[in-house]
Amino acid sequence: MSAAPTPAGRTEDRTHTVVVYSDDARVRDAVQLAVGVRPAADLGRVAFVECRSNLEILGAVDAGGIDLIVLDGEARPVGGLGIAKQLKDEIEDCPPTLVLVARQGDTWLANWALADGVEPLPVDPITLAPAVATLLRQREANLPVRRAAAV
Repeated sequence: MSAAPTPAGRTEDRTHTVVVYSDDARVRDAVQLAVGVRPAADLGRVAFVECRSNLEILGAVDAGGIDLIVLDGEARPVGGLGIAKQLKDEIEDCPPTLVLVARQGDTWLANWALADGVEPLPVDPITLAPAVATLLRQREANLPVRRAAAV
């Protein structure tokens, strides 16, 4: 249940649902540890939904209520870049997608996949938490999200 915004326009009591997709439990754990339960002071708490397969992530997004999708671009057998592209092509109001890539050269693929953000693997908590916070703020404010930027 969402809390009413405070006079400053904050929704600190709101819970943001973030889906984390990877076939590797270490990547899912690293994302959750890097982002934490509150990635920024002005945001509400984060609840994570872990997905290990493309069917799980598609089901989670179809169910609704998702604020952000974090996708492992190196996942097997279906990579996060392909899933990002599928979600953006098929879902009209797709939540923002943030793709994790191991190679800086894959940034062009993140752009092709219409990812709203791209971050490096291995997970860097210094950059991942602020990137997640930015995308959550933009989603909450119904602002257009940015497209993938260089890693």
